[in-house]
Amino acid sequence: MIRDARKDDAAAVAALWNPVIRDTAITFNRVERTAGEVADLIAARHGFFVAEAEGRITGFAYYGQFRGGIGYAHTMEHTVLVDDAARGTGVGRALMRHLMDHAAARGAHSLFAGVSGENPAGVAFHARLGFEEVAVLRQVGRKFGRWMDLHLMQKHLTASQRLPDTGGQPR
Repeated sequence: MIRDARKDDAAAVAALWNPVIRDTAITFNRVERTAGEVADLIAARHGFFVAEAEGRITGFAYYGQFRGGIGYAHTMEHTVLVDDAARGTGVGRALMRHLMDHAAARGAHSLFAGVSGENPAGVAFHARLGFEEVAVLRQVGRKFGRWMDLHLMQKHLTASQRLPDTGGQPR
């Protein structure tokens, strides 16, 4: 089930997010999130959603304005993360469908993903959702003592360009 995140989800979201921050190059961030910081993020975002199965948070996705200023009011950037045990089950796709529908219904025209060059599965996931790579920013992230690339991927959220319906089956 995909639903709006609540502040009381913050500890579970942090528990899912922090091993990724600590142990992988999926994010360039090196500072783990506290439950309080996640609660603030839930409150501050245009949309913050969780996937829940059997009372457990199995993934989350959120979006906010891409850059500050009124000129970017219709351009959003998102983050999506799914528990390892839920990968390949359609949870990420369901989170993204919900996020894109939510953003489009609120006037978002364009959605960006910034994907680590060391996360080829993330690049492929977004490509399957109809995101196009628009830039590779070379050596802009640093973690684990090495420089990393960032792939910027974009999707326009018009009615005809939303996520294709595949009958609920993961692609």
